[in-house]
Amino acid sequence: MPAASRVQAKRWWAETVAAELISQYQVFRDEVRAMLAAELTDEIKQATAQNTTVFADRDVALAWQNILHQRGWAGVAWPVEFGGTGWDITQRHIFAQECTRAGAPDLIPLGLRMLAPVLFRYGTKFQQDYYLPKILAGEHYWCQGYSEPGSGSDLASLQMRAVRDGDDYVLDGTKIWTTHAHFADHIFCLVRTDPTARKQAGISFILVEMDRPGVSVKPIITLAGDHEVNQVFFDAVRVPITHRVGAENDGWSVAKYLLEFERGGGTASTGLCSGLLEVEALLDDLVKDLTANEMAELRGRAATLQMAVTALQQMEDTVLAKLARGQNPGPNSSLLKLLSSNLGQSLAALKMSTLAYYAVPDNNQLMRLGEPGIGTQAARTATAIYLNNRASTIFGGSNEVQKNIIAKTVLGL
Repeated sequence: MPAASRVQAKRWWAETVAAELISQYQVFRDEVRAMLAAELTDEIKQATAQNTTVFADRDVALAWQNILHQRGWAGVAWPVEFGGTGWDITQRHIFAQECTRAGAPDLIPLGLRMLAPVLFRYGTKFQQDYYLPKILAGEHYWCQGYSEPGSGSDLASLQMRAVRDGDDYVLDGTKIWTTHAHFADHIFCLVRTDPTARKQAGISFILVEMDRPGVSVKPIITLAGDHEVNQVFFDAVRVPITHRVGAENDGWSVAKYLLEFERGGGTASTGLCSGLLEVEALLDDLVKDLTANEMAELRGRAATLQMAVTALQQMEDTVLAKLARGQNPGPNSSLLKLLSSNLGQSLAALKMSTLAYYAVPDNNQLMRLGEPGIGTQAARTATAIYLNNRASTIFGGSNEVQKNIIAKTVLGL
């Protein structure tokens, strides 16, 4: 066969395969949309729209997880052998996009998307058989014990001790900013098992039931008036050594692996685009309340933000392509975390500026008491979302941490 014919044949084959894949993904998207139309209730959508915190309300998230679990769709990124969907990275991306657009709540990630991958890789057969089905079904509700007073961005400086005593560890110390600890029945913790080793080398990863004697939870009320985070205290808490995940003193490797799933790229741009559409609708509604200069300034900010969100979407697509090829996202996960956090804060600030006096401070508390509030749904949640979002450039690795990672891995500094 002449060389030109071979090139033409290869091109035809590539185009045929690509067309078949596109068709398969379109069928999958239609299936997801049909499921959302049939099973995503108005009650769940309304509760999701009223949420002002990082995670969805526990009862709402678990109700949605139960619906998905009945279809075998709760383990979106899980391997089939552990009860997951077995979807490829593109299917997972489509599913997340469609859920966001339809107004579905995010599933609580602590068990499903953070601990579960750790157990896939580092867990014993007993740990996998015991914990994973309960995570998938929503029977166990997890929280994360990483940060401590004075050990947040510099996580390796943590001081909570775990001392071996026969077949147990005895835990003493405290964890802080622990999201949903007041709901959780289990917590995964980083603890110091060798205080003489260099700080990254003396850490272990341990699973703890929250009802063990010596565990107590103290609420922390945020600027937005939300009870989302807590401080958790451990006073001589005994935990079997079989609750350790991975080798003793190798918890730092486990923690870094988990953080890839906490910081990894996803569909932040979809949520930001939805927020920008909401701002545009608000501007149309408030056109009579704004001067021409005010309208021009706000629309200009929205357009600038839209360009940045488009760039974020392109980065997410790049990470998606790398993951589809089985590659590690590398520093892109830090870039996505950095950009999405900053853009989320910019969007929250733009919404506040657009709503002006309609964004009544703390009126999300009135909403929770059943009061009608002032203005649109966006006005009732704008202040609380703005205040809650101030932490987004800190949790999951602060901006400074992400910039240091980028400086080392990209710039070689």
